[in-house]
Amino acid sequence: MQQEAWVLGPGLPTTKPFSVRRLTVDVYRAPIARPVRTAFGTMTDRPAVIVTAQAADGTEGYGEVWCNFPSSGAEHRARLVASLLGSEVVGREWASPSAAYHHLTARARILALQAGEPGPLAQAIAGIDLALWDLVARQAREPVWRLLGGDDGLVPTYASGISPDRALAQALEARADGHRAFKLKVGFAADADLENVGVLRRELGEETMIAVDANQAWTLDVATEMSAVLAPLGPVWLEEPLPVDSPSEDWLRLAKLSPIPLAGGENLRGDAAFDDAIDLGALDVVQPDLAKWGGISGCLPLARRIIADGRRYCPHYLGGGVGLLASAHLLAAAGGDGLLELDSNDNPLRGGLAQPFPELVDGRLVLTDAPGLGVTPGDAMGAYRVMSETVSG
Repeated sequence: MQQEAWVLGPGLPTTKPFSVRRLTVDVYRAPIARPVRTAFGTMTDRPAVIVTAQAADGTEGYGEVWCNFPSSGAEHRARLVASLLGSEVVGREWASPSAAYHHLTARARILALQAGEPGPLAQAIAGIDLALWDLVARQAREPVWRLLGGDDGLVPTYASGISPDRALAQALEARADGHRAFKLKVGFAADADLENVGVLRRELGEETMIAVDANQAWTLDVATEMSAVLAPLGPVWLEEPLPVDSPSEDWLRLAKLSPIPLAGGENLRGDAAFDDAIDLGALDVVQPDLAKWGGISGCLPLARRIIADGRRYCPHYLGGGVGLLASAHLLAAAGGDGLLELDSNDNPLRGGLAQPFPELVDGRLVLTDAPGLGVTPGDAMGAYRVMSETVSG
């Protein structure tokens, strides 16, 4: 029983054994006219690292590795896949994607400690895991959301990444695109933050869901003050108001004092860290990013623990279309009352790497019954490819 739990992971479906004969990793970079601002940095282009796993029968599955910061990080993470991790996957038979995930995690543990790079390695492993789940779902001729136990493919969304520079215009554009919930970047100047949230509340209506994201920008004192002044405007959650490594006492004190529920989790890594966060109880909304850590093998069991504890599972995501669709399928499978984060900033790699991109209807992304994630990178994306490496068996 212990070996079976390790191979499949709790709550993960049984899959047929498979083998990988080729693993390809591609880096894409798309220029953008308007930079994407956060409280800690600015993105001047949109990168994506896509992993393609090809099975012995020719079936291909796609995954994505988180790579937004620093700007040069995409190529580095791709090389971790190509030079280190790919050879551990190719040429072997696997009982399940979860078996490969645990093998890679164990193999990379000491190197991660030695190199001081647990994050990049975890992100590279996550991208491989996503590709393998897409692959086995395509072999099973099932959409990922159904293979993982979901009842339907309707996924509630919210438009994220709304900039302080053009908050209302961007929110109205997102509403015209079909969104019915929104998240604004804060953590800049207090007066500007308050004004932007106020404008969105007045223009979008009292019943519209608006969340705010400080991207770890504040101290405990500032976060306490800002939560009090923002609360009358009705944000549904306050995301990452403190640095993720702030003492537990600070998180508990803020949770006690804040009139706004707290959210976070995109910068946590590993079961132990998430279990500690769930047990601490400061976060009402828990937001793991499956392309940063865990893939589906780690994040589906985690999502079910979050929901079982009475908290809201809302997957974090900021990247290209493959990882976004994987997040959508995972949320559809996990259930609960969470929403999918859908970045509202321009990004050619969102729809371009996930063709045909699902329709967004009245605040819901409509996943189809197509096998796997149901999408493939479009041919036109070759113009944005800046690196490609393959590991063959």
